[in-house]
Amino acid sequence: MSSLAWDVLRMVPRRPFQFKEVVTQAWFFASVTILPTALVSIPFGAVIALQLGALTKQIGAQSFTGAASALAIIQQASPLITALLVAGAGGSAMCADIGARKIRDEIDALEVMGVSAVHRLVVPRVLGAMMVAVLLNGVVSVVGVLGGYFFNVVMQGGTPGAYLASFNALAQLPDLYISEVKALLYGFVAGVVAAYRGLNPPAGPKGVGDAVNQAVVITFLLLFLINVVLTAIYLSVVPAKGM
Repeated sequence: MSSLAWDVLRMVPRRPFQFKEVVTQAWFFASVTILPTALVSIPFGAVIALQLGALTKQIGAQSFTGAASALAIIQQASPLITALLVAGAGGSAMCADIGARKIRDEIDALEVMGVSAVHRLVVPRVLGAMMVAVLLNGVVSVVGVLGGYFFNVVMQGGTPGAYLASFNALAQLPDLYISEVKALLYGFVAGVVAAYRGLNPPAGPKGVGDAVNQAVVITFLLLFLINVVLTAIYLSVVPAKGM
């Protein structure tokens, strides 16, 4: 899997660049993930806002609800929601497509003709997954913050000015940068894992289904591990913004 990831990185600048295929794969990923992502981000933002609103009310710090909920959504929730849906919806379809090509010997036929399957099939799909992951992360961030604002202000009686003021006081641009970096890396990992399992499925049509299941599970485990590492590095390197 690491070797495949290196091959993908090495073949990205290789000519001819499959621009049309990248756009096609990006559109496919977006078509199967954008609506579920938006629908999931609304209740996710609501749950975070409601829980943090109740907690800050207990300790008398209602004015910090906006900053806490928005930062939690932008830094943690948005990349993870994006990654889970990109891996679960787009990645599984990608793995099934490549796996079906593999058992029909299309991959071997490409290699016989001297065409690299990684360059022709894997690279455009991985780049498409990365592109869509970054864009969806922005969508989830906006929808999640707006949903948190609505539920905090309307359902918990919060103050709109205090919500926005605390967010402006504690949030900073590196919070958005690390969120986008996470999404970009998650898209790369989801694409590589799906491609690897698709290129190496067990024998038979049932093997393709097993490969899809393994790809989703492996991707989820890797994403949570990467999230822990990136979050720890970020909190150690970037100082928190004070009031």
